[in-house]
Amino acid sequence: MKKTLKWFFIVGLITLVGIQFIPADVNKQEVISSSDIRNVYDVPDNVMNILENSCYDCHSNNTNYPWYSLVQPIRLIMDHHIEEGKEELNFSEFANYSERRKRNKMRAISEQIEKSKMPLPSYLWLHSDAIITPSQKDSIVAFINDQKN
Repeated sequence: MKKTLKWFFIVGLITLVGIQFIPADVNKQEVISSSDIRNVYDVPDNVMNILENSCYDCHSNNTNYPWYSLVQPIRLIMDHHIEEGKEELNFSEFANYSERRKRNKMRAISEQIEKSKMPLPSYLWLHSDAIITPSQKDSIVAFINDQKN
């Protein structure tokens, strides 16, 4: 039994070290894309700051990677979350959406923010600065409502 446990530990350790060499994609865009939401709507600076601080890591082509993203399998998990987030909503590609999809996304953003469903609680555990305050929620919702008029 001890020998089996020892081999299990050795194989696990080798696997953990080995996966560190898996190349990771980088979701880092050097310039603001022409299809970014700020080029579609006149987004107020305060709202843009909230979006960049609380949303852009998962919902844009520009993620700010923390130090722990250098460790596998954490990075693989992060990359999966970013990929899912960008599939659902990508602020960097917003201009490429149809008018109908833009309206639907704006409505969904408002609903998600009002119901505190975004940012995800799992994201906020390590990014407490991304918590959206009630006044920030009001600013986002007001901005979105202004776009309907």
